[in-house]
Amino acid sequence: MKRIEALLEERILVLDGAMGTMLQRYQFTEADFRGARFKDWPHALQGNNDLLSLTQPEAIAEIHQKYFNAGADIVETNTFSGTSIAMADYHMEELVYELNFESARIAKEVAVKCTARDPQKPRFVAGSIGPTNKTASMSPDVNDPGFRAVSFEELRLAYREQVEALLDGGVDLLLVETVFDTLNAKAALFAIEEVKEERGIDVPIMISGTITDASGRTLSGQTAESFLISVSHIPFLSVGFNCALGASQLVPHLEVLSAKTPFAVSAHPNAGLPNAFGEYDQRPEEMASQIKEYLEKGLVNIVGGCCGTTPAHIEAIAKLVQEFEPRQCSVPA
Repeated sequence: MKRIEALLEERILVLDGAMGTMLQRYQFTEADFRGARFKDWPHALQGNNDLLSLTQPEAIAEIHQKYFNAGADIVETNTFSGTSIAMADYHMEELVYELNFESARIAKEVAVKCTARDPQKPRFVAGSIGPTNKTASMSPDVNDPGFRAVSFEELRLAYREQVEALLDGGVDLLLVETVFDTLNAKAALFAIEEVKEERGIDVPIMISGTITDASGRTLSGQTAESFLISVSHIPFLSVGFNCALGASQLVPHLEVLSAKTPFAVSAHPNAGLPNAFGEYDQRPEEMASQIKEYLEKGLVNIVGGCCGTTPAHIEAIAKLVQEFEPRQCSVPA
């Protein structure tokens, strides 16, 4: 099977769409989230999407399969909140390793089957590493600006546990995504580099920040260029942006990355901006027409979707990218 680095030189790769959006379609109840194993768990579990890898694994596999069928080259594991820090909300810190391992195993099993059916289009699994629900750079208490809800060391240890489980479960690459606080991301990257060194392995790393509003900055205050500079000591497979904004709003920020980095550039925007009910109305053809600007300007090497996107959105994107050459980049061999 071709290495992903080689494929990036040949064509634009397609990432999958939103896991949460697809899971909402199943309308899982509290009982569904619990399954038989957690039926007596003393805390509410509905909304813990990562847990569904244990209690509804068939649904998770089905979603991965739908995204591959739509044309995705890479799917993300169902592990966006898979750290002990985020799982503390459900008192499930002890399950973190199992949640990540099983999520990776499920995705990898689907990817291997798809690749076997069509060896000319190898499929990859990216271990999704989310930002956690705490920020290391800022205080959550306006009356105590020096307070921090989490330390760098706590983040490092939490991310390390997640990374080890994802790798043991068989992921092909790691995706540190939806970075709103670069210090959190640095803890994740530090943990990844530790594990790589200890295991004597070299796993490709994607990093994807999020511009939170029209200011053009991350939540921790960085512009696209400063975000790039602050993480570029790591030899990434790709650097990019996802979430918070629709495709058209991401263009100026992708232009900065594309002009300033030798790495591949990725983008997986939302399906437009949310409406008054927090829902996403942008149809697949609308989103694809906006992403076309990325391709015409030669800004990206990897493109997919975030909140509100479905296999139909990914199918439209996958068809579109076939018409364009990839952006020239220099990914680590």
